[in-house]
Amino acid sequence: MRSDQSGSPPGPRPGEAVPAGDPDERRLALVMHVVFFVLLATSLTRFVQRHAEEPRAPWVIGLAVVLAVLYAIDTALTTAEAPRGAVPSRGPGSWPPAPRLIRLGAVVATWAVLVVGAPSFAWVAVPLFYAALRALPPVAAYLLVAFLTLLVVSAQLALAPRFSLDLVVGPMAVATLATAVFVHMRRQAARQRVLIDDLIGTRRELAATERREGVLAERQRLSMEIHDTLAQGLSSQQMLLQAALRTWDTDPAKARAHVRTATSVTEHNLAEARRFVHDLAPADLARGGGLEAALRALAARESGAGLRVRVHIDGDGDGVGAGVGGGGGTVAPADRAQSALLRIAQGALANVREHSGATDAALTLTRLDDQVVLDVADNGRGFDPAAVTDAPSGERGHGIRAMRARVRQLGGTLAIESVPGEGAVLTATVPIAPHTEETPR
Repeated sequence: MRSDQSGSPPGPRPGEAVPAGDPDERRLALVMHVVFFVLLATSLTRFVQRHAEEPRAPWVIGLAVVLAVLYAIDTALTTAEAPRGAVPSRGPGSWPPAPRLIRLGAVVATWAVLVVGAPSFAWVAVPLFYAALRALPPVAAYLLVAFLTLLVVSAQLALAPRFSLDLVVGPMAVATLATAVFVHMRRQAARQRVLIDDLIGTRRELAATERREGVLAERQRLSMEIHDTLAQGLSSQQMLLQAALRTWDTDPAKARAHVRTATSVTEHNLAEARRFVHDLAPADLARGGGLEAALRALAARESGAGLRVRVHIDGDGDGVGAGVGGGGGTVAPADRAQSALLRIAQGALANVREHSGATDAALTLTRLDDQVVLDVADNGRGFDPAAVTDAPSGERGHGIRAMRARVRQLGGTLAIESVPGEGAVLTATVPIAPHTEETPR
């Protein structure tokens, strides 16, 4: 929050313009203008009633009319000079524009001459206190208020039959109180504006932070989707086409089979790309049958070319995949959980095919009371999980980091057990709602 060294928010001092477009400022200005004309009219009425026959009456009445016209002109021009009713902001201690200063000087001078000729107009000075404090720098405003107060005291003493202390103390007390109240109100308004500005700034920062987090989340989603679909599909296509090239001359039938399989993978990847752009479910899930059917379709697609993938479904109810999700708290929604587990299975099998040299892999889906567990096991050469976890970010190892990110978003865990030369087992655990009844597919 913007504040001075004392820790208190800065407030405008006399002469530091405050937007007149502010409702409180407009109301205060309106009240002061009404008070000015009421006091002027009252003083003029009193003077006419008591001194209408005196020789000075015509010029006093004329000066009163001139004062009213000058004040009205100053008010109208000051409002018109500011766009949309807002007084242009000035720094502390700065003077108003010359035309405004001249108009204010004309009003004060006319009133001073009027008070000298007719002391009953003295209390018109109260609204002029406001005009001075509102327009002038602090020192000039306080000096002008003191001058106005001195004229009021002189007028009161001139009207009184004898000297009285209250005629001196009263106007001074009124001037001091009016000045203090005005400055206090302006400072309170300034503090409120500072708080509002800080609140608006905080809201903007929060909105910017949310936008940045949304962008990062979307980038992470796209990176995981691209890795688990397009990248893995392109890798499979590359392997199939390379195999087709190797056997093109010696075994054309087998080469054409590899090309047909690559074409099928391409079609599947195209469907996946269209779906993840719109944040839809994976194509295998969209066909119906739940996670179990999707895993079986994945296993059938990944089997072949030296790798056999089997699927095992364990747990209560008829169909573990159909029961994934539901509930509240950290429980994963069904569609998100099934999509995440399927993507993890895709990424794990792609790693098995590309890196492990395995000939056999198994997908095991187990539904417990409060969680679903997906195990991906292979009989490949194995690896050191710590080495993959500690590896710097790069092309390799991104798949495991993406799997961990998916499971973490659902409140679950990912574990990898492997020893070089003895295969590997990847276990993804996702919390779900307690299974109370069968969920229709």
